[in-house]
Amino acid sequence: MKQETFEKKLEYAKEILERLAQPDIELEEAVKLYEKGTAVIKSAQKMLEEAKAKVEIIRQENRNNEA
Repeated sequence: MKQETFEKKLEYAKEILERLAQPDIELEEAVKLYEKGTAVIKSAQKMLEEAKAKVEIIRQENRNNEA
């Protein structure tokens, strides 16, 4: 299974939010979408944290190489 990009996850979360804002949404669907949305956001957040950690490692390596 191909891993989705950070940007695709954010787009999917946006689509979920737009659907949740619709007045005709039924409670059961809203709960399922909310659950999916929180999972997508959590996954995107993890990707962002991993990217930040990689950047910090690169910065640290660059500092060590300059010294």
